[in-house]
Amino acid sequence: MPTDVIMPQMGESIFEGTITKWLKKPGDPVEKDEPLFEISTDKVDAEIPSPIAGTLSEIKFPEGATVQVNTVVAVLTDNGSSVVAPDAQKESFVPKAQLAAPQAPTEIVMPQMGESIFEGTITKWLKKVGDAVQKDEPLFEISTDKVDAEIPSPVDGVLTEIKVAEGSTVQVNTVVAMIGGSTSGAGDRASGAKTTPATVNLAPQQVVAEQGVPKAQLAPPQVALRSSPLVRRIAKENNIDLAQVSGTGSNGRITKEDILQYLSQPNAAKSVPQARLAPPQVAALRDEVVPLTKMRAIIAQRMAESKRTIPHAHTVYKVDMTRIVKLRERERAGFEQRHGFKLTYMPFIAAATINALRKFPILNASLIENAIRYHSNIHLGIAVALEWGLIVPVIRASDGRDFVGIARAINDLAGRARSKRLLPDEVGGSTFTLTNSGAFGGEYGLPIINQPESAILAIGGLRKEPVVLTDAEGNDTIAIRSVQYFCLGFDHRLIDGADSGKFMTEFKATLENWNTAIG
Repeated sequence: MPTDVIMPQMGESIFEGTITKWLKKPGDPVEKDEPLFEISTDKVDAEIPSPIAGTLSEIKFPEGATVQVNTVVAVLTDNGSSVVAPDAQKESFVPKAQLAAPQAPTEIVMPQMGESIFEGTITKWLKKVGDAVQKDEPLFEISTDKVDAEIPSPVDGVLTEIKVAEGSTVQVNTVVAMIGGSTSGAGDRASGAKTTPATVNLAPQQVVAEQGVPKAQLAPPQVALRSSPLVRRIAKENNIDLAQVSGTGSNGRITKEDILQYLSQPNAAKSVPQARLAPPQVAALRDEVVPLTKMRAIIAQRMAESKRTIPHAHTVYKVDMTRIVKLRERERAGFEQRHGFKLTYMPFIAAATINALRKFPILNASLIENAIRYHSNIHLGIAVALEWGLIVPVIRASDGRDFVGIARAINDLAGRARSKRLLPDEVGGSTFTLTNSGAFGGEYGLPIINQPESAILAIGGLRKEPVVLTDAEGNDTIAIRSVQYFCLGFDHRLIDGADSGKFMTEFKATLENWNTAIG
């Protein structure tokens, strides 16, 4: 049986996506959850998995095409369904516009908003029981580990029942509400009229009705004045009235290129009527209560627990990275050519960390009740900052990898963290964590330990400074050197200051006197 593959909605206010690459071609077999194509939106780049196991029978949009969410972009054929019954053949040729509309009532389910998302929290109902609802009108808001979004109604009708209250977390595909098929649906339901319910799934999968009704797709949201958050931010910063900008996107949607083209015109900002300018800053400062996202709530809970439980101590060391900087500059082009990815500073820092942990295993240990657990391997966690929070992918048994293996793992895990393709067992079980606070220009940070670990190392910003150098004869000179600050946070119940000092001295010496081949 054919299954339509649709353009998914990858986040709040995302109404279209660009197909950047097809990972399969027509005729190729596809496993369920195997990456099928890549998309790019204003907020995220992602691989979209196949909803079923089967064969890719048709691609409806080429690479580079920008289409609205819920638009059919491909068709899959279920394995074992190549032989179609005569009645089914006739039905498959009926144009979608001629298919009967779903009968009332319609079940509204918790959508699956991305790969590896299995539950969502209803943060707000935008309609109440008895309210009329139009197709594509926002119905409720949800929050998951990776995204917050408004969920639109798939049909016109009346909200006849809310099954899940605000603040509740439920599994995907759980029925959360019922909508009557017309504005009189509530009355029909009350009078006992028998109807055939249709289950509408807002996930990036096909919508399947009961009793053999052919699969039907959700229509894309109605576009009036559509624009992305990026476009609206550019408009606000430049006092641009979006009503004055012509949109060239789907259904007149204003794209980034549209507003940049408008800004390039003389006196563009002056076209905004004075009455429509943004209100004074003072007037914009008003209280607002925004519920925590699922990911942010979990981060808040764990950080608070760590600070309550662990007596944190910190020590800061300055490391002369000049030798590493020169080595990287000399080897970066050849390294990328040999291995297919860029050489960054993180593998050097990770390798030096692993070396120091081998020599001082107390920093790779955990305090369990009244005992110390020394871990047999170094599972190195590396914090990755995302637009929607923070995640710590883990390099398993990092002490068994060479430099290239460490660098490859860092590149792979960081890339998949940002594209939401990490597996569940790749984001837990670390024994020591690196966090790069210097990526945003900071000198150094005082990190909070990731329980049940006993230590964490924060990486400061890399910059040039004048440094006093002393030669073998005791003569001092001033030189420009590349230096970086590193702050070790450690559990003072388990690790003494002497232990932390020995660890950091070994770490510093490894980087300043680097003599390991990088491959």
